[in-house]
Amino acid sequence: MTLVTSLYAAALTALYILLSINVIRGRRRHSLALGDGGVDDMKPRIRAHANFAEYAPLFLILLALAEYQGLAKSAVHALGIAFSTARLAHAYGLIIAETRHFWFTPRVAAMGTTFTCLAILSGVLVSQSIF
Repeated sequence: MTLVTSLYAAALTALYILLSINVIRGRRRHSLALGDGGVDDMKPRIRAHANFAEYAPLFLILLALAEYQGLAKSAVHALGIAFSTARLAHAYGLIIAETRHFWFTPRVAAMGTTFTCLAILSGVLVSQSIF
């Protein structure tokens, strides 16, 4: 059985690498080995990378478990697309939009979508375990 989750794991890994490269470039630009060095430009880069690292693994674990337990492929795709789009929007909102002082950044919608995906998957796993 091929798990659809693998597709989203690969796509999210590519995004993680891009976010990592963004941090590395900033550190090279500002001659920093660790941390943000008090440079304002580094804070959004580091937080976008860290926030992704905080949420993506949990999502992928929940998605794989739900798929393994029989969640329909269409639902797996819907959640995978929603989460991946949310993570892109969050990174964009944090790195680009907020630095331009937009009144509403994509971060807000992205976090709402992220939490919704996690909550749906948690509910699916609980219901699959009980019923």
